Amino acid sequence: MWLFLLIGLVVGAFIGFLVTFFVYKKGLTKQQKQLEESIVTAEAESNKIIAEAQKNAESRKRELLLQAKEEVTNARVELEQDVRERKQELARERSKLEQKEENIDKMLDKVEARQAEIIAKQEEINELENKAKALEAQKAMELEKVSGLSIAEARNLVLEAAEREYSHDMATMLKQMEEKTKQDADKIAKEIIVNSIQRYASDYVSEVTVSVVNLPNEEMKGRIIGREGRNIRAIETLTGVELIIDDTPEAVILSSFDPIRREICRLTIEKLVIDGRIHPARIEEMVNKAKKEVNQTIKQEGERAAYDTGVMNLHPEIIKYLGKLRYRTSFGQNVLQHSIEVSWLAGMMASELGLDVTLAKRAGLLHDIGKAADFEQEGTHIELGADIAKKYKESPEIVNAIMAHHGDVEPQTEIAVLVAAADAISAARPGARRENLETYINRIQKLEEIATSFEGVEKSYAIQAGREIRVIVSPEKVNDDDMILKARQICKKIEDELDYPGQIKVNIIRETRATDIAK
Repeated sequence: MWLFLLIGLVVGAFIGFLVTFFVYKKGLTKQQKQLEESIVTAEAESNKIIAEAQKNAESRKRELLLQAKEEVTNARVELEQDVRERKQELARERSKLEQKEENIDKMLDKVEARQAEIIAKQEEINELENKAKALEAQKAMELEKVSGLSIAEARNLVLEAAEREYSHDMATMLKQMEEKTKQDADKIAKEIIVNSIQRYASDYVSEVTVSVVNLPNEEMKGRIIGREGRNIRAIETLTGVELIIDDTPEAVILSSFDPIRREICRLTIEKLVIDGRIHPARIEEMVNKAKKEVNQTIKQEGERAAYDTGVMNLHPEIIKYLGKLRYRTSFGQNVLQHSIEVSWLAGMMASELGLDVTLAKRAGLLHDIGKAADFEQEGTHIELGADIAKKYKESPEIVNAIMAHHGDVEPQTEIAVLVAAADAISAARPGARRENLETYINRIQKLEEIATSFEGVEKSYAIQAGREIRVIVSPEKVNDDDMILKARQICKKIEDELDYPGQIKVNIIRETRATDIAK
């Protein structure tokens, strides 16, 4: 209603403005009269419009009120219907719950009754067990009286008789199982190993790390020592390597457990000999240059090893550890070259068996990574290698392969077994490794002592550089069946008590000789 009044006022004001403007513009009396008439007409029209607007507004208002009342009524009806339905649903749910409660009560009653029955039966069983034990004890006492033997003595007699009776069957069964296993597995295993070795036919020459620096003449020894020993003290202090200058002609011996320090010292002395100027300041300069060269070589060697084996995405610190293996040897075998070979062999065997070649090569390359740190930190190279692998986020499979390649822990994956086999193949190659004489003799003696410690063994001889042992047994004390069991026992004791590269074959020899003289 107010809206229509406002519209009428606006229209009237506009018309008045037009009339005023028209009067002002023309200035004529006649026209003013016409304008006044027009104004009156306009006012009449505006009043008419306002009246119609008020009428329409009242009509619209009544319609809206009726519509609102109708909507409220409908909503109230729907709400009441919804409430009635919900009440009915709740009544049904309450009925169901009451029924379930009744069923649960019945079930509880049955369970309690069943439990009471079980307890009664358990008591009966316990009573029967006590009676059975009493009868068994009484029976045992009667048997002891009749036989004159105790239970322990009778048990031992039965076990000895069973052992004598079934020893032949056990030996025969064991022999058959071994033969069948060898027939099925040896051929395949040999083919895989031989093919892998042939495909990676690497020339191997045993490396001997002898830290000796050759000098051009004897005079150079005095210059290296320097006035009152100042030069040699400077070299030893800066490199951490002990210099031994003795009667060896034209040579200086370097002594240090750290192979990288020895290499830095060797390069430093060679640079000083070439330069000719040997004094503490020059020595320090040459040591720094040698350290830079060695660090650069370490990085290059690590990257080369990773590139040659196709092992990608190695952490930069692991690359450095690999490079350090270039200066590490094991029984004269260069550890970096050995790791590369193990990587290739493991990858080839994994390919033959349908396993993950990339993972096998990675595990083979990193299996001896701990040897790059075992001269700097405490712990075995296996423990250190596993720690390094864990530190730089290598997979659990790689960590297990590192820890299991010497049998310290059980291998959890096929890859770990392949790495251990590849490591043994690489170490067992002719000329790949060397042992000092004392270690070799002790190992041979220990091997023969283990074999001769068994009853019935007369003599034992370690041959093939300790890779085979021949055991001669007494034919009176050891029969043919016992030989198989004896060989198994000797192998088990060797595995438990002796550390050795590769494998050791046990051959047992039993012979009976008859001698007579023809006259």
